[in-house]
Amino acid sequence: MIKTSHVLAPLALTLFCSAALAQASGEPAAAEASAHTLTGNLSLVSDYRFRGIAQSWRQPAVQGGFDYTHASGWYLGNWNSSVSSNSYNNGASLEVDLYGGYRFDLAPEWGADLGLLHYLYPSARMNSAPAQPSANAYDNTELYAGLSHGPFSAKLSYAVSDYFGLKGDTAAYAYWSALPNRGGSRGSTYLDLNYNLDLGDQLTLGLHLGHTSVHHYGELSYTDYKIGLTQDWHGLNLGAALVGSNADTAYYQAGNSAGADARKLGRPSVVLSLGKTF
Repeated sequence: MIKTSHVLAPLALTLFCSAALAQASGEPAAAEASAHTLTGNLSLVSDYRFRGIAQSWRQPAVQGGFDYTHASGWYLGNWNSSVSSNSYNNGASLEVDLYGGYRFDLAPEWGADLGLLHYLYPSARMNSAPAQPSANAYDNTELYAGLSHGPFSAKLSYAVSDYFGLKGDTAAYAYWSALPNRGGSRGSTYLDLNYNLDLGDQLTLGLHLGHTSVHHYGELSYTDYKIGLTQDWHGLNLGAALVGSNADTAYYQAGNSAGADARKLGRPSVVLSLGKTF
């Protein structure tokens, strides 16, 4: 249940409102703001971390996607990243996230977010033994509910599928060390807490704490954290963050295609990033 390396070039687009046309009398016409917004993003990271766990075998990853938002609060989006075939075997070395939801004001200065997110790893299948692909995929689907208030946000995600393919007949090989067959892992959750502090001069301090709870497989549950700084610089977003977790290294490892050179995927490290939003 870990993620492979394939360079992608997602399309980044921006939808702008039409400029107001001047009336024949010289009086400016009232401009109508568009109800539709389309934005794109593209970034390069030194290590793709998902919930504190390296998905690119602690190697660089290319990422990008787009978001469509309607003024009513409904939205749809797609985000993609290269991942490591040492973690997601036999596939396209790609993670594709598809999501949609609804954002609304719950109370003055309080925002809410409800949505559905599907993680797709094209053609990737778990190996039941070295170089022996099975029919089991890594895909995962989650419902989520979020709250925000000023610089603080919280989100709870709930897996409505087996958690990244973990179930009774994959427990023996879904992770680095074998697990006993305890049935499916549907109902696994992730609690995501974030606080962003504006330090001025377009510099932001970001604090994150998260907890993964894997249903029926408690030895896989863990807490992750992130302490980072981001800086807007000439239209680019520069970032540096310390990311880590207390995930059990007996399970959160990945080796190369020969099953050697295993790397601990949850150990603390500094992650650098360079991004652009369009």
